[in-house]
Amino acid sequence: MLGNLDQFDTSAERRAGLRGESSRPPFASRRGQDNAPRRRRRVPWIPIVIVVLLLGGGAWAWTHQAMLRGWLPQTQLNTLLTRADTAYAAGRLSGSPDSARDLYEAARALDPDNEQALAGLQKVGNAELGQARAALQRRDYSGARTALEEARSLLGGGTQVQAVDDALAKAVLHSANLDVLINQARDALANGRIDGKDGAAALFGKVLAGDPDNAVARHGMDQVGDLLAQRIQTQLDNHDRSGARQTLSSLAGMLPRYSQLPNLRALIAAADRSADAQRDQYLAQGEADLRAGKVTGAGDDNAEAQFKAALAADPGNAQAQSGLGRVAEALIVQANAAIDSGHAHDARALLDHAAGIAPKSADLAAARSRLATSGTRVDAASSTPAAPLTPAQSAQVARMVARAKSAARKGDIMLPPGDSAYDLYRAALGIDGNNAEAQAGLQALPAVTRAQFDQAVREDNLDHAHDMLETLEQLDPGDPAAPAMRHRLGSAWLDRADHYVGLGEIAAARTALQEAQRLVPQDPRIGEVDARIRRNN
Repeated sequence: MLGNLDQFDTSAERRAGLRGESSRPPFASRRGQDNAPRRRRRVPWIPIVIVVLLLGGGAWAWTHQAMLRGWLPQTQLNTLLTRADTAYAAGRLSGSPDSARDLYEAARALDPDNEQALAGLQKVGNAELGQARAALQRRDYSGARTALEEARSLLGGGTQVQAVDDALAKAVLHSANLDVLINQARDALANGRIDGKDGAAALFGKVLAGDPDNAVARHGMDQVGDLLAQRIQTQLDNHDRSGARQTLSSLAGMLPRYSQLPNLRALIAAADRSADAQRDQYLAQGEADLRAGKVTGAGDDNAEAQFKAALAADPGNAQAQSGLGRVAEALIVQANAAIDSGHAHDARALLDHAAGIAPKSADLAAARSRLATSGTRVDAASSTPAAPLTPAQSAQVARMVARAKSAARKGDIMLPPGDSAYDLYRAALGIDGNNAEAQAGLQALPAVTRAQFDQAVREDNLDHAHDMLETLEQLDPGDPAAPAMRHRLGSAWLDRADHYVGLGEIAAARTALQEAQRLVPQDPRIGEVDARIRRNN
């Protein structure tokens, strides 16, 4: 640091020379210089300056030690803030010694007003609030509560903190309610209660509506599916194919992805094919017996027995019902012949038999009225003639007939009881069995019903059309137009189901499809619409 020490001449001779030179006169010195070459030497200024600065800096540092010690915390603060920012970026918000929160708070301990530390703690609070929301979304209520409390302590409350707190409280309460529903559903399942609003299916369904990923409820629904599959098998064993189809429809609605649905559909289809073959055999034999005049009898060799067997194989079969209606009509024809021949006892027996098949038949009601009038004539011939109708009775009959016509025009054919066209005509005939207007009105009710049905279908009032079809099947069970009307109504319900699928109203579409299945179970469009419903479910 002091340079080349060899340049410093410290010999006695040098000092003496210097002293000698200094004692010479100026002119002697200059003269000597003129005669001898000058000797130049460099002075090392830079090293000397450095040494002086170092010595001066050391002295200054020695005298200002207190101030230097004050600078050391500033360096530590910057280090803490840097580490805190790194921890925040890495997601280490709180809960560990090297977390962002602890490091920012340590920085605040050194400098309580440091803006970077305050802003960092604010960021950590908002991040904790975000984690609370995320945990709430995952239904991790414990984690959500922990993160929320961290956020509250950093942010000091506020509307956002309160909103998350309210949502967490609501979610915890909802979870508790779900636990209650799950326990109730398990009890219902253990006791075999599957259907109904308090059944296992409905209760587990409520749980899944509030928590679609609830594993307990999903397992419970699988158990419900297994029990319904067993019910379908039992119904098929008991030849209750209609019940089996209804159960399958319920199962498919609740569990559209249930693994056994294809097998169950195949079982029902096989049962349908077997029953259809047997039914067709009964129907063919019944038609043959009816043509041969074997209408009824004690054994199975008659039309009535064959059509009833067809209905047992296929409940609700329109052709079998129509066949029985024609059996009832044949009995009524025989009864009218017996009335004309004066055999009231035989006529009454025939009409009673017909009433067991078609109790609401308009022809049956008219025949009973004829029988009652015939009995009065017989009594009159054997004793005294019956008294004629009083003016009040005639007026009453006229009023009843007028009301019956009005009820028929409004579509009140069989309902309401007492005020329907059917009941009013019968009441009029009960007073005046020979009233031609009442007789004609009663026997015209099937035609009126068919007209009402057509109008209801045109106006898309399918519920009323359904009522009219059922009314016709009671008034005239053998009406040849009934099968075509049934098919027309079933097609209308299929059209409505297809329309609802297009609107995304799956529940309404499924209800319409069930109506169509009941009316026209063999219609090929049923499978097509059902497939569309399952695809959009």
